[in-house]
Amino acid sequence: MKLKRELGLFEATFYGIGVILGAGIFALIGPAAGVVGNGLWVSFLVGAIVASFTDLSYAELSTMFPHAAAEYVFIHKAYGSKFLAFLISWLIVFAGIVSIATVALGFSGYFVDLVGKFFTVTIAENTFIILTALALIAILSFVNFLGIKESSHLNIILTAIEIFGLLVVIVLGLQHFGRVNYFEAQNGIKGILSATTLVFFAYLGFEDIANIAEETKNPRKNISRAFIYALLFTTLIYILVSISAVSLADWQDLASSPAPLAFAASKVMGETSYIIISITALFATLGTVLCLLVIISRMLYGMSKEKSLPWQLSLVDYKTRTPWAAIIATMIFSFVFVLPSRIEIVASMTSLVSFITFAVVNLSLIWLRFTMPKMKRPFKTPINIGNFPVLAFLGMACCSLMIFQFNSILILFGIGIVALGAVSYFVIEKFI
Repeated sequence: MKLKRELGLFEATFYGIGVILGAGIFALIGPAAGVVGNGLWVSFLVGAIVASFTDLSYAELSTMFPHAAAEYVFIHKAYGSKFLAFLISWLIVFAGIVSIATVALGFSGYFVDLVGKFFTVTIAENTFIILTALALIAILSFVNFLGIKESSHLNIILTAIEIFGLLVVIVLGLQHFGRVNYFEAQNGIKGILSATTLVFFAYLGFEDIANIAEETKNPRKNISRAFIYALLFTTLIYILVSISAVSLADWQDLASSPAPLAFAASKVMGETSYIIISITALFATLGTVLCLLVIISRMLYGMSKEKSLPWQLSLVDYKTRTPWAAIIATMIFSFVFVLPSRIEIVASMTSLVSFITFAVVNLSLIWLRFTMPKMKRPFKTPINIGNFPVLAFLGMACCSLMIFQFNSILILFGIGIVALGAVSYFVIEKFI
């Protein structure tokens, strides 16, 4: 049984916006400001440029192969290697599940903080945070099961509330525009690039639009547009928010604050703004967890259909037309990783995995331009020399360069995840 096509261009675009405009902007703007200073917006701009090269590659590939488990399909079609396709998909699923757990904990932190302002909580704070995160994942997994249309409607509401909260920060900050030198970059170019590796996490999610292609109407047309619209909108919001944040508060204070955007807004509106932004962060993290649960479950479903995972994960509910087995698996694996951790570490790890994935996906597009030159491409990336896609090459080069901006411990950890994926592949191939 196939998944049901319920999403139009608007819903697909909002899925992209919802997963991009997530917890990253609320949590990472402080640590990034500590690295780069008042030139924070430049790091967001660099991140957007790097993301745009890969965004366009995904847009072209998704119109060629509009399937769930998009990256698996792209790489398998390009190189004919089931092993390489599995490894890249393994990295994506691993990073996605860890992100679900981490963002759910981020929600719990804001929730417990707000509850504590109005009620007396007798349970230990750490226990309350973990239980809340588990409950959130379970509830949103049920919403995921109810149907893609229901998930989409909830995502639109959550994203709209989040956009409103970010607009509050922007409006407050623009009243103080010009207070600092916005081209002053702490630690120079190195600081800008180091901050970019952090804030790039805030852009992650544009690639996930590809994994809802099987549930999107007219995917060969709408998916490519959703990629472009989602990234353009979020880039504009991020740049304005980062300028506003350093206009409202000193970058040193932002760096030391656990809730930097709420702190920045409180410089003008006091405690009221702190509560408003904290509530906005709640909805932002809700939306991110929901989108990630949808995307990772579709990834598992698609890999199962490609016979790279146990066939049971491709089971679809007759009534809701959602991949119920993959949804349950995503929920259970996310439960396992609900352990308190610093979001900066998870963000860096996720960004590293994404840069590896994006480099391979861009190379896939280049390869397919020459191995399948006559295949129909409803959308084609601009700026080409014959069949050679210049932007895909720039995307591959930028992502490869960014990999070496991470510290050696994270790179070794990434190698360990790849090795674990290789072992898992041969176990699955031999015994399942």
